[in-house]
Amino acid sequence: MLYVFGVGEAAISCCYDEADTDHLNFTVRSAGAISNALTQLKPGDMVGIRGPFGQGWPMDGVDGCDLVLMAGGVGLAPIRPVLHAVLEQQVQPVRTQLMYGARDPGDILYANKLPDWAQLGIDIQTIVDRSDAKWSGQVGLVTSLVTQADFEPKNTIAFLCGPEVMMRFSAYALVDRGVSSDRIWLSMERNMKCAIGHCGHCQFGKDFICRDGPVLRFDQIQSQLVTREI
Repeated sequence: MLYVFGVGEAAISCCYDEADTDHLNFTVRSAGAISNALTQLKPGDMVGIRGPFGQGWPMDGVDGCDLVLMAGGVGLAPIRPVLHAVLEQQVQPVRTQLMYGARDPGDILYANKLPDWAQLGIDIQTIVDRSDAKWSGQVGLVTSLVTQADFEPKNTIAFLCGPEVMMRFSAYALVDRGVSSDRIWLSMERNMKCAIGHCGHCQFGKDFICRDGPVLRFDQIQSQLVTREI
């Protein structure tokens, strides 16, 4: 939880920066009053910080599996520490797939890092909703990449982070490929207040995003998500 004095507090996931391992790192996209204030801070400005809170990615289940990572927009930031763990061999999946979607080429997060990760063995597919004259890659929805990806469904664990509609349809696409719904994990987002599961501000069914999430298993929250037909 990051607090800008005189503005307010917001939940921001930690990311990872290979060039700065001595500090906590956050990637923030200006989308509202608090996030805009965070992006306007200058070196030396003070912020409040609480946490970390909640439950992260289930990394203990990754070894020996095919690891599928699906991210949309700024949702790549909370996926980045998983990529680091793979590249540093802190976990050892059989193979790692990253499927990443952005609104347009200018919105691609860590664009300078993606080629480096690919060279180090991460299978990366990138897609944009709309292209420009310089874009020669794929155009469409990130869910369309699932049919192209090389993984063994019965031995796959998947981590999803991005807009809720993107995660919902991506999870269903993975299920259609044969991935069990209890091996798919979504990073949910709700407005938080206390961040310790007392105030109920971020309640999601029986869970509190701040305490029981933000990472929740698809089969346990599937009934609370809007159905796939809508």
